[in-house]
Amino acid sequence: MTQNATIHDNVTYRAGDGVAIEIPQGPAEVELAPDSATLSWTEENGAAGVTAIPLTEYNEYVEHKQITLESPNP
Repeated sequence: MTQNATIHDNVTYRAGDGVAIEIPQGPAEVELAPDSATLSWTEENGAAGVTAIPLTEYNEYVEHKQITLESPNP
């Protein structure tokens, strides 16, 4: 299930073995899998951004409130 979230701080991902790329602060969507989290967002220029990060890394971002999840509507 997709969940709405907000990126509040320095959240990064790596494209292959490249340098860390920062996800812009603001609204995002999160889709959880058993071993990863897929984050999607809209760049300032309107382009769609999407990446998958390891679930352990995602959980650390949430724990440190760098990513906050919106409560689902009842």
